[in-house]
Amino acid sequence: MRGAALILVLWLTALLAALIGAFAMSAQIEYLQGRTLGSGLAAAQAARAALEYAATRVSDPDPQRQWLPDGRAYPWRFADAEVEVRIVDESGKLDLNAADAATLAALMRAVGAQPDLADSVSAAILDWRDADDLTQPQGGAEDPQYAAAGLPYGAKDAPFETVAEVEQVLGMTPALYDALAAHLTIHSGLPIPDPRFATGAALTAMGIDAAPVLANRERPPLPGDPSFVGAGSGTYSIDSHARLRDGRESVLRAVVRLGPSGVPGSAFTVMRWEEGASPR
Repeated sequence: MRGAALILVLWLTALLAALIGAFAMSAQIEYLQGRTLGSGLAAAQAARAALEYAATRVSDPDPQRQWLPDGRAYPWRFADAEVEVRIVDESGKLDLNAADAATLAALMRAVGAQPDLADSVSAAILDWRDADDLTQPQGGAEDPQYAAAGLPYGAKDAPFETVAEVEQVLGMTPALYDALAAHLTIHSGLPIPDPRFATGAALTAMGIDAAPVLANRERPPLPGDPSFVGAGSGTYSIDSHARLRDGRESVLRAVVRLGPSGVPGSAFTVMRWEEGASPR
């Protein structure tokens, strides 16, 4: 009888030890999850704070304080986060609704597309946005071409409403879109980008040697450098990359238009918003 009681006590002791171990492991997991979520939230808020700050600095009337919207990097510190911000005026990109086929094709070649693909896709972009059902002289794609490719839609025959919409254009590949997206806009209305703000690929598409231009932008502004206040479209792409001491990172990419948004306390209207985080 005593032996049976001893065995029962030992089993109960083992069971309690297992339960305590399970509770301890659960508590540790919850602690780590809470720490990860808290760190991720802190990084995300730092990235957002930098974006809000950039929106004020890009329109600062003081040339010594103004951040230029030409893609150069601006380091900034927010609490324990190191943040890098880049601002590009949307007029420095190629407008899908205004650029001609030759400039679109030149941009595609600048990001690595083969000439034949660049020519065919640029023509298809024009057919997508124009109101007629006639294909471009250099090719292009209207409803019959989409049907032949097995696509359940035809050319839109109306302007692009988002940059991502170009993914639906016949001939556009995921790889080509990934290479192009950062250099495209629907907000400038210009047939060619403004060279003062143009991205490297856009400069190349315009026949400008991009390397010295981009290198000059990375240097600190000097007295006498031109101020861009009041120039450009007033609509900006802002990339904010925050990094905490523990290695947690958060990236915020947005397109904003400065000016009253109808939202109390906001100095800009959000046109596009993408957030992401990278693990420690």
